[in-house]
Amino acid sequence: MKTTRIKRVSFIGILILLAVSLSANSQELKDFDGNVYKTIKYGVQTWSASNLNVSHFRNGDIIPEAKTETEWAYAGNTGKPAWCYYDNDTANGKKLGKLYNWFAISDKRGLVPEGWHVPGNADWGILVQNLMGVDIAGTRLKSTTGWKSNTGTDNIGFSAIPGGYRDPDGKFKDIETTGRWWSNSSPVDVKPSNKIYSINLSNNSPEISYIQSEKGAGYAVRWLKD
Repeated sequence: MKTTRIKRVSFIGILILLAVSLSANSQELKDFDGNVYKTIKYGVQTWSASNLNVSHFRNGDIIPEAKTETEWAYAGNTGKPAWCYYDNDTANGKKLGKLYNWFAISDKRGLVPEGWHVPGNADWGILVQNLMGVDIAGTRLKSTTGWKSNTGTDNIGFSAIPGGYRDPDGKFKDIETTGRWWSNSSPVDVKPSNKIYSINLSNNSPEISYIQSEKGAGYAVRWLKD
């Protein structure tokens, strides 16, 4: 009887731990505009589980929307923050979030909520290492739907979607086959540089790759708890 009771208590304890863990992983976060996001905790890191969709800096200042190719290119060439929806379609914003240039993510007014930051290379590196390295981390981060082919396994609920991107000239590219997210780290081998690192996931590869991109490009944003 004692053995049965001990096993029962142990089982209840495991259920409690699982409930606490799931509760921690399902926390919600609001941005300045009131958009609600789920977060995920993996290892020592807590990430947003979807792309940023805010149109104000943390202090309430408006981030300019750049719709036309001319407006987008001008923002990048003059070092001004800007955002857009893919194809300037608000419906894309609901499922893909916004695309931001680097001047938006690096602005001192703060793009993401207080207590969070846009991840740098070291932050992304920890996540990739915990997912068994660059060769297979891409598949484990990708969402199970939305990709044209080679969907992911979404092991941790990161749900990386192929939202495409906007090049510095303002052209939209590669929705359903590519996902790109900013890394707030400058390449150390280029000086002075108009380039910055970003994280790339491709429809045709299980890998996650770091690429150098022009600061005037438009990519999605995830954020990480301080």
